Amino acid sequence: MNTPGSDPTNDRVPQVPRTWGPGRDFNGRNVVQRFLGPLIICFAAFIATTPDLIWGNSCGHDFDFHLASWIDAQAAWRHGLFYPHWAPSPNWGAGEPRFVFYPPLTWMLGAAFGTIFPWKGVQLAILCSFLALTGLATRALARQFGLSDGPATLAGCAALFSGYSMFTAYERSAFGELAGGFWIPLLLLLILRDGNSQAPVFRRALNGSGFLLALVVAGAWLSNAPLGVMASYLLAAIALVLALIRRSWSPILRATIAAALGIGLFALYLVPAAVEQRWVQIRQAVDDPGLAIENSFLFARHANPNLELHDVELMRVSIIAVIMLAITLLGVFIAGRRGKLPKDRTLWIPLALIPVAILFLQLPVSLPIWNALPKLRFLQFPWRWLVALEAPTGIFFAAALWPTRLLFRNLVVAGCTLLFLGTTAASLQIFHQGCDAEDRVSGMLSAYRSGQGFEGVDEYAPPRADNSIVPIGVPDACLVANATTVLAPASQDGTVPEWDPANGHCDATYSWFRNEGSVDPEHRKIVADIPHAGFLILHLRDYAAWQVRVNDRLLAFGANPTLTPLPQRDDGMMAVPVPQGHVDLAIDWTTTRDVIIGRWLSLLSLLLLAALYIAERRASSPSAPPPKVSL
Repeated sequence: MNTPGSDPTNDRVPQVPRTWGPGRDFNGRNVVQRFLGPLIICFAAFIATTPDLIWGNSCGHDFDFHLASWIDAQAAWRHGLFYPHWAPSPNWGAGEPRFVFYPPLTWMLGAAFGTIFPWKGVQLAILCSFLALTGLATRALARQFGLSDGPATLAGCAALFSGYSMFTAYERSAFGELAGGFWIPLLLLLILRDGNSQAPVFRRALNGSGFLLALVVAGAWLSNAPLGVMASYLLAAIALVLALIRRSWSPILRATIAAALGIGLFALYLVPAAVEQRWVQIRQAVDDPGLAIENSFLFARHANPNLELHDVELMRVSIIAVIMLAITLLGVFIAGRRGKLPKDRTLWIPLALIPVAILFLQLPVSLPIWNALPKLRFLQFPWRWLVALEAPTGIFFAAALWPTRLLFRNLVVAGCTLLFLGTTAASLQIFHQGCDAEDRVSGMLSAYRSGQGFEGVDEYAPPRADNSIVPIGVPDACLVANATTVLAPASQDGTVPEWDPANGHCDATYSWFRNEGSVDPEHRKIVADIPHAGFLILHLRDYAAWQVRVNDRLLAFGANPTLTPLPQRDDGMMAVPVPQGHVDLAIDWTTTRDVIIGRWLSLLSLLLLAALYIAERRASSPSAPPPKVSL
């Protein structure tokens, strides 16, 4: 990890003045030296993704969910819906409001990559990008910590090869959470920065980092909701520690302003997701025993047979947690003994406290904290906090291990290279998940194109509806005399029920109006002559944002309490009363009041963020320009 031009006798960033000239940047560094470290990290990220390159996509826990989201989002774009709300393929084509509740960064990125790469390559592109960004962000934090190019690059590589990052990438395929690998170190980098200690509190707080910190907070929330919760609590805790050490309110002021503006920026997502929870079974996200905090502490074991597979995964991630915590804490101790920690305590004490706090949160004694702090239980697993440990692990590992003599440095680089290659090989054997035929990209594309769709998510189901009884193969609309008619009986062996056109439950069937062969996901229409009055059971999940009109008369709109709601069905599909004769049925997704409020809050926050940027620029003196993130 040594790079040309680094000082072999000093692990701190060189302070010797250099002049600009051919082959050098304005800081006097050789151009090759400047980019060699980032290039090494990008190459390391490529090596880390070779399991996918060799064996194909890893069908981890969330792979099907993400692939279906990418396909649905891209299909919505073709209909002119840049920010869709309804995903039509879940629940075997009946759909769900997935895009209302799942943050948009990863499903938009996956849909965008799907326009460039074949679908089989989208996962690989996301993994390589996110792991590279994890390494680069950790390297930037390590440089601010005081490490020179060599150990800072080693820190970045150690972070992206950390056990938890590989576990998240391959066993879980949790791409939103994987993004925390770079949002968290950027958050730490920006909150740890300090300007002139003699400056007034406001000027010290607004030192050029507040604007970027707000963007990082917004980015974390827009990637993954549990990640946003972790980033917010981590920011508050680090700001409090810094305030105590520096005896200044400036870190708390900067964190407060950045958090407020960052949360405001993504209000267009957050407000609808918070308000519309009452329209779905969001409690399913934490009510399942396998998703309960108290069942996921380190090395827990349960007699419940339903938790057998959960305990296998918990054992695996518990071992990862112990290894990462041990490496980090041992790295702090060794680096301290070797004099490799910065003289400025505010640069290393907050980072050193992170593994201590995360260890505490992995133990049952921390349960009162999980129950007391708002939304903390929605993390579901205590070990999710390991994403915040990746950067400190890499930095303290590099600081403790990096030697002074060049010969030993070469040995360290060789040893770490073998370690990282071994980690990749182990990830291939332990974490990489093989795909069944129906879970492969080809199988899912076939199911999507045939209209079969995919399994839905329980927490996005209508209130009191059961996802397990939604049948496969139902027509777009089925005319029945009774709104509660069961279209397909529930199977006894747990398989998905299947509609049979010969069962006589549908007096007539109808299809959605198609524009150029496709159905608009948020605007549905049926025009037909109905032989008798009754109900049209639609292949569409009920949701309050749907506005239903029959022959231009507003019949139902769940967000309007003055209208009579549609009859409820156990499978959650819509049952629309229709008269005999000609029927023009139109179902349109409506922009509800909470969505409008969220958009206005985001716009207001954007204006305030622009004002903050101008204020920070003016507050920076010519002799001390706003700091930039150095990769």
